[in-house]
Amino acid sequence: MRIAIIGVGSIGGILLGALSDTDAEMVAVARGTTATELSDMGLVMHMPEGSIEVVPPDAFSTFDSAAGPVPDEIHGSCDAAILCGKADSTPMLVQLAEDVLTPQGVAISVQNGLGHAEVLAHRLGRSRVLCGSITHGAWRDGEGSVHWVGRGAIRLGWIEGGAPSGAAAGLLSALAAAGLEPEWSEDMQRIVWTKLLVNVAINPVCSIAGVRNGALLEVPELWEQALGAMQEAATVAEASGVDLGDLVLDDYLRQVAGATAENRCSMLQDVMAGRLTEIDALCGAVVSQGESVGVPTPRNAMLHALVKGIQISPHFD
Repeated sequence: MRIAIIGVGSIGGILLGALSDTDAEMVAVARGTTATELSDMGLVMHMPEGSIEVVPPDAFSTFDSAAGPVPDEIHGSCDAAILCGKADSTPMLVQLAEDVLTPQGVAISVQNGLGHAEVLAHRLGRSRVLCGSITHGAWRDGEGSVHWVGRGAIRLGWIEGGAPSGAAAGLLSALAAAGLEPEWSEDMQRIVWTKLLVNVAINPVCSIAGVRNGALLEVPELWEQALGAMQEAATVAEASGVDLGDLVLDDYLRQVAGATAENRCSMLQDVMAGRLTEIDALCGAVVSQGESVGVPTPRNAMLHALVKGIQISPHFD
């Protein structure tokens, strides 16, 4: 099976590294410096158990998406494409997925936020698109090394449910062989929204305060803001027809914040590095969907505005 990782940052890095240790033939789609480093030096992975692994550059093919069209040897050759880039680059990632996939190939987004699977389906057709959610923890340092800081799982499934088949079944097997703990779901809307609930609770609050995730459990005022944003998002989800089951928000947030207490969330990493964040795809998406279903979302609107302000603050120094 040939699998393309489109966007090799932190999560894309651990997927590329882990899958390169299987029988799958891997293609890394990155751009600029990242593509050059992968092509010249391979990938350095700091494993959750403390060891360091080096994946040599000949373990995968690398394509620099900033260098021009997809080359002939990669075009239309992949059985699966996994989108891992930032939410604001989704249109470009979708185009790349279409270019690298075979006519029967499947695409899956494990990006943060809502709507990525629907954008893929508009281009590829719903029968070739999987929804995805990943709970492995990772960050990428300034030298390009990937730090896999916590093992989790990958949940995936068709947009409208059903059993795995064709290229999707092959991808599921490859992920299992890589030790990435794939779990097939026939209710991916609930999975995607559950991930969003945690993201709107943790990411903006920790990014504004400049703290690691565990601070939410130590500072009652931060906890109140995080839980409030999560409760708003849950109300929007239920009004949108999403069944959250027996999820207890308070308990779930406490569990995730505790398990990732030492982590700097991805949004805080973006703020510290001066990069654009994914706030539009998180709190912004909750606000937009809330307007569609008539649910007020003042907490998410406030967090959205504050993070947007932090993003542009360097321009006013």
